[in-house]
Amino acid sequence: MLDEFIKKESAGGILLVFATIFALLFSNTFMSPVYEYFLHIPVEIKIGPLELNKSLYHWVNDGLMAIFFLLIGLEVKREILEGHLSSIRQVALPSFAAIGGMVVPAMIYHTFNGNNELAAGGWAIPTATDIAFALGILSLLGNRVPLSLKVFLMALAIIDDLGAIVIIAIFYTSDLSTLSITVAALSLATLVALNIFNVSKKAAYFIVGWILWVSVLKSGVHATLAGVVLAFTIPMKGKNENGESFSPLKEIEHGLHFWVAFFILPLFAFVNAGVNVTDISLEQMSGPVPVGIMLGLFFGKQLGVFGFSWLAIKLKLATLPDECNWIQLYGVSILTGIGFTMSLFIVSLAFVDDSLFQYTDKLAILVASFTSGIVGYMILKFCRRPTS
Repeated sequence: MLDEFIKKESAGGILLVFATIFALLFSNTFMSPVYEYFLHIPVEIKIGPLELNKSLYHWVNDGLMAIFFLLIGLEVKREILEGHLSSIRQVALPSFAAIGGMVVPAMIYHTFNGNNELAAGGWAIPTATDIAFALGILSLLGNRVPLSLKVFLMALAIIDDLGAIVIIAIFYTSDLSTLSITVAALSLATLVALNIFNVSKKAAYFIVGWILWVSVLKSGVHATLAGVVLAFTIPMKGKNENGESFSPLKEIEHGLHFWVAFFILPLFAFVNAGVNVTDISLEQMSGPVPVGIMLGLFFGKQLGVFGFSWLAIKLKLATLPDECNWIQLYGVSILTGIGFTMSLFIVSLAFVDDSLFQYTDKLAILVASFTSGIVGYMILKFCRRPTS
């Protein structure tokens, strides 16, 4: 299961690079009007009094990303129940690393933007790690990187994503609709009841989950959180109509991996990474928002992840991953500065107006992510493997 997960995430990470390149090409050439038209294609769904009318850009960020978060939720639940987050020993080091990787970048960003109320809302942008990109880099190194480090990075990124979910729920929620919140609560209660009564039919969860997503979308809470909530209610074990045991959770997770890795995330990257760099000057990139993002991702993530890991190991609260040395751990810590999809997603929540900072925020994410990827790759490629 782990090998399959890493292979799919790695391939998806490579595809994300191409999606980003295409987005930059489209937004910086004569194809720019076509790109803008594509982003704002209206898509409407109407069922009786229910009407959902959004641009393609918002359908990707509010709809398809809910499926991405559904997959994250399924992965977190599986890892907690029987995977690499199922014991205190296994979860200790990535937990400390993830906490450091969120706290230090946020502090660095706040240092540059704390005196600007509007800009300060983007403090969570440099706290994220893109697991697809990071594992994609590790896949290029083959057996130069021990499996234990790949597991460490995967567990760290999953905990990091869980932290991002909590941040989104608490800090990026707008005015709430009482009616929609009530429908969402009833939907959640129904999902919990389905789990308690051992209902194994996946269709039942998807139908109620769709109602949950619509109600959350209309409530003011970000719709992607519906995906996580749905994931946590899907049972790990069940029985089919023939009485045979199977795992609804694992089947759904397996079925979603392909679509998330090879369609949803590349499409998300394509619609969010199209920054017109011809209109951005070096002076603009030296502003507090882009500088806070770049320093937070590149320096903040590596200092937080490596520093908190070092402290946890020295205090004997955790242990160094098997068959790896400190330099390799540092190299992987640098790779966590690849924020990309999660950072771009948080930008869309923190700064609703894309042009608020002349797109320097998005370009800062791209610059810091690619710098982290290149530097982390070089360190891991040329450092010596530990001798047995």
